[in-house]
Amino acid sequence: MKHAFAFIAKAGICALLAATVVSCNNQGTRPSASVSGGDSTQANGAEQIVYVNIDTLLEKFEYFKDVRSNLEEKAKKAQADLQSRSTAFQREVADYQQKAPTMSAADRQSTEERLARKQDELARHNQNASASFAQEEATENEKLYSRITDYLKKHAKENGYKLVLTYSAANPAVLYADESLEITTEVLTALNAAYTKEKK
Repeated sequence: MKHAFAFIAKAGICALLAATVVSCNNQGTRPSASVSGGDSTQANGAEQIVYVNIDTLLEKFEYFKDVRSNLEEKAKKAQADLQSRSTAFQREVADYQQKAPTMSAADRQSTEERLARKQDELARHNQNASASFAQEEATENEKLYSRITDYLKKHAKENGYKLVLTYSAANPAVLYADESLEITTEVLTALNAAYTKEKK
């Protein structure tokens, strides 16, 4: 579970952002000049396509790093809890196996039934913990996606972008794009600034 969130988030955000078309009716407004750092470009026409490097965005987005850290900590605690329960159960089984030869048939049957119930409980606990963790990951992915796309819609409208694509080395939907079309730095700067304000 440790790296599950990072992988799922990257794959999910790539798929979702790749399909995000930002329609902007700027009522004749042309895109503004290049933003600092050469990370954006002035459009020659009324329409412009830009892209965001999702690998860089997720690596440097403070909100994502905090969420990932939080989920990894929860995953470690869940694994430790499961390991503790499993170890305790194994001790009980070993204890029973040692005592079984001297136990009566009724006591053996009773103990085996109790151990079988505990084994079922342990399996259910593991399934419930995994399902709960997966649900929390999905919820955090939705929040992350909303946070990024809400900003991109606003940013695209302000700059006259008609389409925002995403690039990832792991899932290269965009095979080539001129670096002048990349807006990752400006998006990342704005998202981190907004998140820093939230944390205060």
